[in-house]
Amino acid sequence: MPTATAYPHIVKDDGAPARLESHPRTRVAMIVMDYLARGYGPEDMVRHYPYLKLAEVHAAMGYYYDHQQEIDDEIQGELDQLEHDKSKPPSPIWLKLKARRLI
Repeated sequence: MPTATAYPHIVKDDGAPARLESHPRTRVAMIVMDYLARGYGPEDMVRHYPYLKLAEVHAAMGYYYDHQQEIDDEIQGELDQLEHDKSKPPSPIWLKLKARRLI
C-alpha cells in the first residue's frame, strides 16, 4: 500500500496552492519561479528573503520535484493571466520564463 509523503514546512489544502506553513502568502510556486527565472539556489533565496529558512526552501523545492506538473500548471496559469493583461509591460520574470519556454 502506498504511503503519503510528508513535506515539513509545506501545507497543501484541498483545492489551494501548496504554501509554506509559517508564511501562508508564500506559495511553493513563488519559490520555484525564483529558481527557474532568476537562477536562485536555496542559499540565494534565504539571502534575498531573510524571513525564509533554508529548510523551508529545500522543502518547497522537494515538493516541486515530487509534484512538478501541479506547480508548473499553477505557474502557467499565472503567466497566462499576466499575458492577457496587455495594459502592463511584461515583468522580467515573465520574459525569462518565456525565454526558457516554460510558457
